Amino acid sequence: MQPTSVSRSFLPITVIFVISTALLLTLRSTFESWGISVNVMIVGNVILFFATLASFLLYYKSLRNNNVQVFLRMIYGGMFLKMMICLITAFVYIVTVKKGVSKGAVFGCMFLYFLYTFVEVAILMKLSKQQKKNV
Repeated sequence: MQPTSVSRSFLPITVIFVISTALLLTLRSTFESWGISVNVMIVGNVILFFATLASFLLYYKSLRNNNVQVFLRMIYGGMFLKMMICLITAFVYIVTVKKGVSKGAVFGCMFLYFLYTFVEVAILMKLSKQQKKNV
């Protein structure tokens, strides 16, 4: 699998990132009227995008390996990496802001986390099926 196929496979996640960022920027006043900090959402979206990219690369690498232990290690490593990045970021945000935490932004970032994860798993399942057909 060439790097172009990795970037092509990751394209739906990139599209979600671009669309969600554009929506946050164009509907800023609407989100802020709902009590959602748009700046926190944008930073969270960027962090989630890069965390998803890192875990996706680990998952993608695991698909190419026939050793079960290596496969499981990379899958668990990808999940753990993404979860830890998100937990540490949320902890730093909550400790830094204290009482001014935007709960709407935290829940919005959690929605984005689930959206990115769902799309990532769907892509990887499709790639896994394609790889089994090629073998």
